[in-house]
Amino acid sequence: MMDTIRDMIAAQRAELAEVLTGLPEPSWDEPTLCAGWRVREVVAHITMPFRFTGRRFALELAKSRGRFNEMADRVARRDAAAMSPADLAGALRSNTGHPWKPPGGGYTGALAHDLIHGLDVTVPLGLGQPVPEERLRLVLPDSLTDRSVKFFGTDLDGIEFRASDMDWTLGSGTPLEGTAADLLLVLCGRTLPAGRLTGEPGARFSLPGRH
Repeated sequence: MMDTIRDMIAAQRAELAEVLTGLPEPSWDEPTLCAGWRVREVVAHITMPFRFTGRRFALELAKSRGRFNEMADRVARRDAAAMSPADLAGALRSNTGHPWKPPGGGYTGALAHDLIHGLDVTVPLGLGQPVPEERLRLVLPDSLTDRSVKFFGTDLDGIEFRASDMDWTLGSGTPLEGTAADLLLVLCGRTLPAGRLTGEPGARFSLPGRH
C-alpha cells in the first residue's frame, strides 16, 4: 500500500506541474480558494517542504514564534515574490518523488496536502480534472469526528454530504450534493464558485452567482 500512496502522490504532483507549466503568466496572479493567496502563493506553499531543510523550516518557525499558520503565510508571500512562475512550477516538477510527510500525517497527509491545494488552484481557474477515486478514498474523512474535519472547524451540523460521482456520504440531515472533490473542499473550509453544489445548504459554501 505504501508504494501505491507514493505513486499517487507523485502522479498528483506531476499532473499539477503540467497544468502550471502551461499557465499564462497573468494567471499566476489569479485568486485561489485559499483566502488571500494567489496561484503563486499556493504553489510556493506546496513546494516549501521540498525546498527547505528541516533546519531551515525550524528557523522559519522560530521567527514566527512557533505559529505555523503565520509562518506558512509569511514564507509563501516572500517566496512567491522572489520566485518566477517557471521556478515555482519547476520546484514541483522536480520533486514528484520527494518523501516529505507532514508531522503526524504520514503519506496520506502528504497526498491530502497536495490534492487539496492543487484543487485550490485548478477549481477557480476552471482547469479542474476529475480526481481519481482511489486518491479521494484515502483523503475523504470517514466520520465527522475525524481530526481533519475538526481541524477546519466548518459547521457541518444538520447536513448530509452526498458525492455525485462515487459512493460516499457523510453526516445526516439536509442533503448537499457535489463531486467528491468539491465536497472535500467544503469540509476543508473552502468557499466554492457558484453552481458546483446542489441542495439547500449549498449557498452557505458557495460564492454568490453572477446575474
